[in-house]
Amino acid sequence: MELNEAQRQSVAIRTRYHELERQIHGSEWTAEEDALAFLTDAGLVGRLVMDEEGRWPSSSDATLPGKIGECVWWLAVLADRTGLSLDECVTDFLAERQRHLGVGDAS
Repeated sequence: MELNEAQRQSVAIRTRYHELERQIHGSEWTAEEDALAFLTDAGLVGRLVMDEEGRWPSSSDATLPGKIGECVWWLAVLADRTGLSLDECVTDFLAERQRHLGVGDAS
């Protein structure tokens, strides 16, 4: 899947969650709350990786592939909420790192 399509689908899903938040809590989560949710899930990725390596016993029902996918989803949502293109963020970051480290084709 292309990153632009992932971002489009992520925003559509997040829009539905906003509807549920309004129904349940009377308001939508802020961008800051979305960022905190992402950080929580990113922490769970760390714990799940440690669990897979036998270094941290996880009692979570979450799976590593699911949490990695959820983290990408949150990043797509956060990029959109801040007016950024996920594709451009990733492309520009990788090109800058390639240039900086002299790796691959940094065109």
